[in-house]
Amino acid sequence: MKRRDFVKNTTLTALGASLIAPLESLADTPVTHIESEDLSASNGIANGYPLNFMAIGDWGRNGEYNQVEVAKQMGNWGKANPNNFIISVGDNIYPKGVVSEYDPAWHYSFENVYTAHSLQVDWFSVLGNHDYAADPDAQIRYSKISRRWNMPSRYYTKEVSLGEGKGKALFVMIDTQPIIYDIKDQQPEKQLAWINKTLKEASADVKWKIVVGHHPYYTAGPRIKNYDTLAIRKAMSKIFEENKVDIYLAGHDHSLQHLKPSGVTHQFITGAGSELTPVTDGVQYSKFQASENGFMYFSISAEKIAVKVINLKGDVLYGTTLSK
Repeated sequence: MKRRDFVKNTTLTALGASLIAPLESLADTPVTHIESEDLSASNGIANGYPLNFMAIGDWGRNGEYNQVEVAKQMGNWGKANPNNFIISVGDNIYPKGVVSEYDPAWHYSFENVYTAHSLQVDWFSVLGNHDYAADPDAQIRYSKISRRWNMPSRYYTKEVSLGEGKGKALFVMIDTQPIIYDIKDQQPEKQLAWINKTLKEASADVKWKIVVGHHPYYTAGPRIKNYDTLAIRKAMSKIFEENKVDIYLAGHDHSLQHLKPSGVTHQFITGAGSELTPVTDGVQYSKFQASENGFMYFSISAEKIAVKVINLKGDVLYGTTLSK
């Protein structure tokens, strides 16, 4: 039985109906909603924040390119600090995703790399462009096999309570690949309408809106003017601004970045789980950028989000706090 089966008040619904079909059918389900979690039994309040999670992307390389070293530091950090779950921002398995939910790459690049006890928590994941090279729906089906892997559909939502009477954080997990490219049967316009509707109709007790996708809409990496960056910017900027999205969390560029373009939304890029790409100094909207292996750590209360950037040595390279 998966860990989430033990979480109080957690259910899966699709388009308002309970999911009672076998998980194999989830590949055909366009939207899944993970209801609010009760974190009262967690150790998350130990640092003054009721919700804490790590975020990493672009990692699955059979342990190479410092993937093992980053995993070790994630384990150390999770042992020393409260952590409720992990978010993966895509490009989960290199070079071409997985061919099935039984692909050995799951063991070589995931199960046998992130072995620390503190990392045996739920991983909530989205798809990246490399994950599309084989069978992306195999990553949905793997949720049936792995106790900690959670990808109920290609795009979905997750709400987490920030404590009784303190509101919630809303995570909107999106699939950016079909937004950029015309992928057969993916209906990107349908997903964009769903993203906008989900954010616009968020309940009044949602304190923070966080969108998670693979491709960034701004970057200080090598893809500043790439087609994919500009395509996501064109598709998402208005949605982010009109719905007052607090954070867009992405990967794709293999580095660690905090970007603040004009408008409401802060963007964090955490694509440094294995192989690195360079960053560009002097980008006007960049508050921090580093071509170093590592991950990010987010701590959330009703009033604040504290963000730390940790490298493969366990050093905190950067920290910032967003306030309401």
